Amino acid sequence: MNFTDFDLHDAVMEGVEAIGYEKPTVVQELAIPYIMAQKDVIACAQTGTGKTAAYVLPLLHNLLTHPGGGKSIRALIIAPTRELAVQIDQQLEGFAYFAGLSSIAIYGGGTGADFETEKRAVKEGADVIVATPGRLLSHLSLGYVKFDKLSCLILDEADRMLDMGFLPDIQRIISFLPEERQTLMFSATMPEEIRRLARKVMQAPEEISLAVSKPAENVLQAAYMVHDSQKTKLLKSLIQNKKELASILIFSATKSSVKDLENELKRMKMDVRAIHSDLDQSVRKEVLNDFKNRHVRILVATDIVSRGIDVDNISLVLNYNVPQDAEDYVHRVGRTARAEKTGVAITFINQKEVRNFQKIEKLIGSEVRKLPLPEELGEAPAYEASHRSSAGGRGKPGGGKSFHKKPGGSNPNHNRKPRPPKAQD
Repeated sequence: MNFTDFDLHDAVMEGVEAIGYEKPTVVQELAIPYIMAQKDVIACAQTGTGKTAAYVLPLLHNLLTHPGGGKSIRALIIAPTRELAVQIDQQLEGFAYFAGLSSIAIYGGGTGADFETEKRAVKEGADVIVATPGRLLSHLSLGYVKFDKLSCLILDEADRMLDMGFLPDIQRIISFLPEERQTLMFSATMPEEIRRLARKVMQAPEEISLAVSKPAENVLQAAYMVHDSQKTKLLKSLIQNKKELASILIFSATKSSVKDLENELKRMKMDVRAIHSDLDQSVRKEVLNDFKNRHVRILVATDIVSRGIDVDNISLVLNYNVPQDAEDYVHRVGRTARAEKTGVAITFINQKEVRNFQKIEKLIGSEVRKLPLPEELGEAPAYEASHRSSAGGRGKPGGGKSFHKKPGGSNPNHNRKPRPPKAQD
């Protein structure tokens, strides 16, 4: 089907066409009709499936077809991180470019002037507010936030918010909202705690559940067994002089290791920036924008961006360390091969991390191919898996064809067409 089949408001369709969307993803195809019908929806879909547009487009349609009286806050979107809040607000601006609807992102980490700007916008009334829980509560505690005209609440990355300890904050925020409202919940996973929350805050929700906890099929996954002392040299051999890898995202375990890795790559004369929690929000935003706009080839990051970055055509995602949480592997890998494009994901495994990587392989239901180290790096540690899957011999070291691929294939949601300012796909 095409987006024209949804019968979205003309002003919303103008935004869709200007950005270049034509064919909806699966989660968009399933969720948009329910949301347009103003039903509560709980959707389980992993990152990279187009879930933001799945709720933004019908939300804008509903706001336009059911206009409210005067300036007021009519929809609230809650997100776990500043990066995700900014990303959602950018998509809202793009899709609502022809609709005359207003939105504002509210998140911590800014200056006192930023807080005052948010306060003014909230008091004057924005159609849609995108907020992180803590920052929104700071405004709510001052008594000027009015939600009496609110018709829709959206919880994005609900599982991430619960992991970050935001459940009490979410419950407190909901206590300020009208009971009669539409509630939408989007989550990459659906633990029981999420279902309990849904039962408390939603009315007979329609449930959408796509395959989760598995990387997209068009992600070429590989791993290396490696001693820590070999990692930097291996990384250099994988990315240096590889022009086909135009955009590289590297995840490392801690902010100190991210800083060290950034410095090491700079010494190698590589085009690299880092993002971590020690940076001011303005700097983090600048770094992300430079990476999105291809002004920087390599971004080194902690998990702060694993679910909050929306960048097309990332050629390679590299896990410098094995994620502690198997679910985080899926989200990291989900940064590449977005919206049906291809990509490469590589993980470095030391002997202490073998057990964690086995948990990842169990979660995704297959072994990840282990590639041999280049001979000049010396001998690799052994990968002694205690639970082999039935995936043939793919987990054994093997050579053969190069695993570097240019992202290819067509993505119907991202054609080269003129687009409104600030829209981010």
